[in-house]
Amino acid sequence: MRYGTTRVRQAGYGASGAGRRGVLAALALAGCGALLASGCSPAGGPKAGPGSSPPGTAAGSGSAGPSGSASASAGASVPPAKGMVTVTGEVAKGLESPWGVAELPGGDLLVASRDKGTVSRIALGSGTVTPIGEVPGVAPGGEGGLLGLALSPSFASDRLVYVYFTTESDNRIARMRYDEQRPAGQQLGAPDTVLRGIPKGLIHNGGRIAFGPDKMLYAGTGETGETGLAQDKKSLGGKILRMTPDGDPVHGNPEADSVVYSYGHRNVQGLAWDKDKRLWAAEFGQKAWDELNLIEPGANYGWPEAEGKAGRPGLRDPVAVWKTDEASPSGIAWAEGSIWMAGLRGNRLWRIPLAGTEPVAEPEAFLEGKYGRLRTVVPLGGDRLLLVTSETDGRGSPEAGDDRILTLTVR
Repeated sequence: MRYGTTRVRQAGYGASGAGRRGVLAALALAGCGALLASGCSPAGGPKAGPGSSPPGTAAGSGSAGPSGSASASAGASVPPAKGMVTVTGEVAKGLESPWGVAELPGGDLLVASRDKGTVSRIALGSGTVTPIGEVPGVAPGGEGGLLGLALSPSFASDRLVYVYFTTESDNRIARMRYDEQRPAGQQLGAPDTVLRGIPKGLIHNGGRIAFGPDKMLYAGTGETGETGLAQDKKSLGGKILRMTPDGDPVHGNPEADSVVYSYGHRNVQGLAWDKDKRLWAAEFGQKAWDELNLIEPGANYGWPEAEGKAGRPGLRDPVAVWKTDEASPSGIAWAEGSIWMAGLRGNRLWRIPLAGTEPVAEPEAFLEGKYGRLRTVVPLGGDRLLLVTSETDGRGSPEAGDDRILTLTVR
């Protein structure tokens, strides 16, 4: 289904146009609880399609996951080749540069504003946005600012909110206690830094943080445009990091005294675990291929020596790749047997159906051009997702109501 015509967005960042305005108007008229069937466009085509191998390379990575084999588990259900996305409501709108999002017990949300350096609470049902506090020391600029957000695995008792943010000198991770008894805007305590010294830049700051099934804290970082950092194991740039909630290296990391978990990354902004506790990551390419990678401890993912599926000894190939104007991936989530990946420049949501560690079909694109740039995907359990737009990040073409958080039902 398509809604009207489309227009070219500014500065080569994709298309939105009348189609996106038409969808938003229909959704507003229907109300937050109404169902709005999304459009879907099959991926691929006569050329090297999204998720397919570049010419001359193997079709799959053939690698085993951190906690499973390369093939589907015996008896595991396989998702259908064709999926579906339904936009079921609008949680909030009028947000400024939203980036990290975390779901509170009870269903309310915490959302970080990259450029304002603040964290706000969004009330379930009403969509009321209430600032709860500011993160001291945030120095927004370029792609930096207040980025990832995660709740402590023991949040019910310790009330700790973890944040990844850019300062004048570095990127760092800190935790702050959330006290709802204090006045609005003053409910975050002083930051306790758990990790500092992640390289910063105007670009490629990474920024996604998440607690894994092992209750350890993972972070995706970028190489800030200094490509050599990705291969330098002593640098925290261009890596996926794994640490205790206190910021210490975890027993079982590739090197006992290091939080570096994998390396050779360009700019990781998406982290997700599947039902078998395998870690997946989305990564920005340069000019050729964006990547979805299956992450294993100690593995080298190739940047800057390789981009996409190079098939080179010692380098780990991605499971799926896209042309950079079709994706530029940020957040990802796992639901209903598939990885769901938000595309910034691509202005679309990608579905990658998986049997174990292998795609069962070509990735599918949904919502193409209808909501503009897409930043974050949050799993809500079962077939439900949150989707966060990113039109006010300086690279979009914001319209009335941007940015917004949408609820989705997926298959």
